[in-house]
Amino acid sequence: MNRTGQPENNELVIAAELKNLPCVLDFIEGHLEGTSISIKQKMQILVAVEEIFVNIASYAYAPDQGNAIVRIEFSDEPVEVTITFMDNGIPFDPLQRRDPDVTLSAEERRIGGLGIFMTKKTMDSVDYEYKNGQNILRLKKSI
Repeated sequence: MNRTGQPENNELVIAAELKNLPCVLDFIEGHLEGTSISIKQKMQILVAVEEIFVNIASYAYAPDQGNAIVRIEFSDEPVEVTITFMDNGIPFDPLQRRDPDVTLSAEERRIGGLGIFMTKKTMDSVDYEYKNGQNILRLKKSI
C-alpha cells in the first residue's frame, strides 16, 4: 500500500477475455476504496470500465486473442481518477461512432453504441488515440 492506502500496482495486464471482467472490476474497485468517491461516481466508473473492457474482449482481437492493459491513476489538481485501457488489437476509435438516437424506441434503434454513449455521458472526458500499434482509451472522472 502507498501513503494514501491505495495498492501500489496501478496497472493490470490481463488476457482480453470476457471471463476476466470480474478481475478487472475488482482491480479498479480496490483502487477506489478509501477515496472520497461517492457511490454514484463509483458505479458510473465501474459501468464504464465494464463497457470498455467487454468491447476490447469482444472485438479488439477477434477471432484471435490478446492482452489488455488497464491503468488507474489519481491526481490532486484537479482531484480526479484516470483509467486508461490499452490493447494491440484492431485500430478502433469508439468516439468516431455517431451517438445513438435515444429518442427512438429500443426496437427502432440500431444495435450497438449505447455503451460508449453512456460512458461519454457519465465520464468527465473520454479520449482515444492510436499510437505505436496500440489503441489507447482514457476515461477521466472528477471525484
